[in-house]
Parts: sequence; structure tokens; C-alpha cells
Amino acid sequence: MKRTIVTLIILAGLMISKSSHAQVGDLLNKAKSVATAQGFDVSSLASSIMGKLSPGLKLTAAQKPGVTDAVTNYLTSKSQIINLQQSAPASYTQKQSSLFATLKSKLAGILLKSQLQKFMGMKPKTNNPLDSISQLFF
Repeated sequence: MKRTIVTLIILAGLMISKSSHAQVGDLLNKAKSVATAQGFDVSSLASSIMGKLSPGLKLTAAQKPGVTDAVTNYLTSKSQIINLQQSAPASYTQKQSSLFATLKSKLAGILLKSQLQKFMGMKPKTNNPLDSISQLFF
């Protein structure tokens, strides 16, 4: 009888321990999501991206304001869904794809065909959060 009670107490303790670990994991994921969203500074990211796009695409003075506006609008819209990247990845991917299609359409009206092809060629093979260009494609 004593062994049964001791075994039940140990099992209850293990279940409580696993439950608290799951809650801690959930809290950590939420904290990461909030930090990611807060770290998504549209203006500095847009500036960094334009610092790469301008020379990479050889943008003219007339093209720069239009491209800057398109990129900034895209990043502003993306900042509103970035929290879905952790909480609902499928929804994030769908919405991000739609936002990117809109960006590409706007850029098609501003850039020459060769520049747009070069822009699409700038897509990194994998998402690197430290690479600002990666923020346009992923």
C-alpha cells in the first residue's frame, strides 16, 4: 500500500513538472514573438534595404522615391502580421506571399524589366533574419 501511494505521488509530481515546463515553453515562445515584432523597425529596415537595392539595381534618382515608398509600405504591412510567424506559420506564409505579390506588382511599375529580374535574383536561398534583403522575401 505504501509503495502504491509513493508511486502515485511520484507520478503526480512528474505530471506537474511536465505541465509547468510546457507553460514555461509557451511563455518563452510568446516572449520571442513579441521581441521579434518589437524588433521590426520599419524605417531602419527600409533604410538598410534601400542601401542594398539602390546600388544593386542601379536605381535612378527618379526611381528611388517610388521604390522606397513601395518597400516601406510592404514592411509596414508585414509588421502587422509578423507575430503570425510564430503563432500561425501557415497563415503568415499566405499573407506574406500576398503582400510580396503586391510589392512585386508595384515594383514592376517602377523598375525596368532587367532591374526587376535582378531584384528577384537577390532572393537569398534561406531566410537569414540578420540580412535585411531577406525581410523582403521571407
